[in-house]
Amino acid sequence: GAGMGKISPEDKERLDRMATATAKAARPMTEKEEYYVGWAVAATILSQYRLFNHEPSTRYINVVGQAVALASDAPLTYGGYHFAILDTPEVNALACPGGIIFITRGMLQRATNEEELAAILAHEIAHVNRKDGLASIQQARWAQAATLMGAEAAGKFGGADLGKLVSLFQGSVNDIAKTLLVKGYSRDQERNADSSAVTFLHRLGYDSHAFTDYLARMSREQTAGSQKAFFSTHPGMAERLSLAQTLIAEKKWPRADHQGRDLRFQQSIRR
Repeated sequence: GAGMGKISPEDKERLDRMATATAKAARPMTEKEEYYVGWAVAATILSQYRLFNHEPSTRYINVVGQAVALASDAPLTYGGYHFAILDTPEVNALACPGGIIFITRGMLQRATNEEELAAILAHEIAHVNRKDGLASIQQARWAQAATLMGAEAAGKFGGADLGKLVSLFQGSVNDIAKTLLVKGYSRDQERNADSSAVTFLHRLGYDSHAFTDYLARMSREQTAGSQKAFFSTHPGMAERLSLAQTLIAEKKWPRADHQGRDLRFQQSIRR
């Protein structure tokens, strides 16, 4: 249009700026940005729970978790995977964007062997792979943040712009933390994470049936009317169990002998 004289050079420049801003606002979060958001989400969680101070258990879940992560669809993240235990009897596991994963003592007590521990961690790793936490961020909030971060003058932010960016960042963190701690993921997100988890376990040589064994136990608790907060953010355990069992049956994945890993679990995990 400018070349044909249909619009002025000034109008062309203005439209170019608008197009650039729109593209930046619509772009997905970079791995580096995901890393910083994830650490902020982890800090928010740690403001409510303290870490379990037992180094052998923490080292052990990192050995298992790192192995499962390597068998996942996203074995490498910007800041790497990190696993830690929250010192609470609550039953939960939480995946922060970028690869920080928490499991509670209460959840560990539900695992009877290393296969089931690997299954729990595989499910959370799948949420990281699928960027389910990032999907919690309000779209308009991220669009504003991306526009500010992509602005040419970002390095010369004044107090107002910097304050707005900090507010948008904190709002994004709160969106994710609320999903992890209060709302929970959607049923589709949970089912997809289950499907990925059993696949990761099979790739690594773990018993994929351990995942359904664990779900079956949790489903019985839910059916019996357990009031654990875990079930308010993880509904439909029986449905998830049925879908996971169907997938394993279709793949014809056999049960695996894991006596050696059972012994390692018993020696490493402090209840």
